Amino acid sequence: MKRFIGILLLLTACARTTTVPPDNFVHHDIQTPTFTLFSFQKITDMTVVKIYIEGDGNSFDGRGMPTTNPTPRDDFMRNLAFNDPSPNVVYLARPCQYVDDEMCQESDWTVARFSANTIDATASAIKKIAGNRPVILIGFSGGAQIAGLVAAKHPEIDIKKIITVAGNLDHPAWTSAYSLMPLSGSLDLNNYRHEFDKIPQLHFIGDKDTVIPHTITINFVGDVERVQVVPGAEHSTGFDSIYFDIWKAQ
Repeated sequence: MKRFIGILLLLTACARTTTVPPDNFVHHDIQTPTFTLFSFQKITDMTVVKIYIEGDGNSFDGRGMPTTNPTPRDDFMRNLAFNDPSPNVVYLARPCQYVDDEMCQESDWTVARFSANTIDATASAIKKIAGNRPVILIGFSGGAQIAGLVAAKHPEIDIKKIITVAGNLDHPAWTSAYSLMPLSGSLDLNNYRHEFDKIPQLHFIGDKDTVIPHTITINFVGDVERVQVVPGAEHSTGFDSIYFDIWKAQ
């Protein structure tokens, strides 16, 4: 039980942010057919749009119980987006983060965090943001699964590349490895491998990450040229050396 709670704490050790976005980022709440998604957007031209998809956030408390608000406390993904010098950059939160949305239920940030509703809402938001522009998706932690499923299920979006950082690409393998409750209300990227494998992709993982072990990512991706193990990196720290590689992606 202690191990179970410890893993949950690592996954959700994330406080309501005090990070102030740069002046060139504008807050937008994006209405979709299901959820309202929170975003910060810097859109300046008609070139590729880079969309940073947040992780699972503050989903569980210190006792391993679901929280009432999954808004992330960690500012890793926001800072990564805010410092990207590319002309079009968007920080996109997950359903129920930062917003008071009557559609939200506890399952939306626990067992159904990768549900069809969540994937379709994220795809809807991306289409509203990008229009006909090409898109690069950057997913952190559980945001990696979101990025993969959006790309695989929505080929109408022109996704040039997927980049993940400490990504949870194989949640059945992850829950099995840590004896966690299966994400029974969630879609599984394993069922969309044919579509997913066609998309250019690069996955950064830390060799010290005890939340999403790098071996799970390597086994899922299966192509060592698509995976870069970052020495000394943990789940949301120690990735400084690869920031420029993400920022320069076009």
